[in-house]
Amino acid sequence: MAESDEDKVSGRIHGEQFEPETVDPIFLRLVYMLLIAFMISMAQTVLGVAAVLQFIVMLINKQPNERLADFGTDLGIWVAKAARYQTAASNVKPWPWTELD
Repeated sequence: MAESDEDKVSGRIHGEQFEPETVDPIFLRLVYMLLIAFMISMAQTVLGVAAVLQFIVMLINKQPNERLADFGTDLGIWVAKAARYQTAASNVKPWPWTELD
């Protein structure tokens, strides 16, 4: 049986992640949190541009661009992983410190 899109996304967000063997010192974690906060801000801008582009594509082609939609999904998963690190729900840092998967 094939996995649904929701199952695939859920697996990428909540699937097996290898927690680091050592926890970063609190001040180093603060530095990472500030960098990730900046990256999340940039991701919001990129998401807004992608949404506008997708709307234009849909106006022209009457259907969404699949690659752009997949990019939006990947970006959303990255933001979710970043938010998990920011809120200390996970000690796994998002890309570029780990694989993008």
